[in-house]
Amino acid sequence: MDKESAKKRRQPARRKELSTSRLGGAISPRIQRLDLAAGGNETNIIYQSTFGSIVTPTVTLGLVAACWVFSVHEMEGMNEGVTTQLGSFTFFITVWIAMMAAMMLPGAIPAMSRRRDLIGRTLAAPVFAATYIAVWAAVGVTVYALYQPHGTVAAGVFTIAAGVYELTPVKRHFREQCRECTRSGTMFGLDCVGSSIGLMAMLIVLGVMSVTWMVIIAVVVVAQKLLPAKFMIDVPLALAIIGLGIVILAAPSSVPGLTHITAHMPTM
Repeated sequence: MDKESAKKRRQPARRKELSTSRLGGAISPRIQRLDLAAGGNETNIIYQSTFGSIVTPTVTLGLVAACWVFSVHEMEGMNEGVTTQLGSFTFFITVWIAMMAAMMLPGAIPAMSRRRDLIGRTLAAPVFAATYIAVWAAVGVTVYALYQPHGTVAAGVFTIAAGVYELTPVKRHFREQCRECTRSGTMFGLDCVGSSIGLMAMLIVLGVMSVTWMVIIAVVVVAQKLLPAKFMIDVPLALAIIGLGIVILAAPSSVPGLTHITAHMPTM
């Protein structure tokens, strides 16, 4: 009797387990079908990912090229080194936004791609880029409000400070965040401003309308976004920037384009 009673007690529990197992087996495919229905079938998801991985860098680099052409054209004849004038606000902010797109977007392509893959929509990339450049546009407004033509002493001091900043933990923190960010374009922009603020200060004080300095700073900024920090590269770079600042203080005329010299023709 005891064995039969125990057997009867086990049977309902066994039936419950089988029922739960069957229910779970039925729910799992249903959840999978709902997931596919929400995001499209597997083929479409793969297609969208492949399509986005091609379109994002292609369109971005095309925009970058156009911004370089526009910036160089608008900056022609504007560079006067430390005495450069910014012109009207409309002119400056238009050129500044084009400059930031030209300089900053190439290094942002991996972050744009990560954000697109995380959201699962191709349009996430241009939204990311637009909000990213909006952060740099806000920096441009601040630059216009604070900038004044200055002397070589200010240029030298700011350049030395930029070199020192490259060696700080704050710089390393923002650089790492800038390389790993999968958040919004705004947050990515704030991280990258923190990473590149010293280099951009150099550009502003040495010749904000200088195509030469724009190219040099752009190369460094993109490299720092795409490559991990390395002591053997980063420290010599920082020391070179500090050395440049010292040269500017000691012999400013030895730095091409830093001081604008106007040649006066003799009057007849």
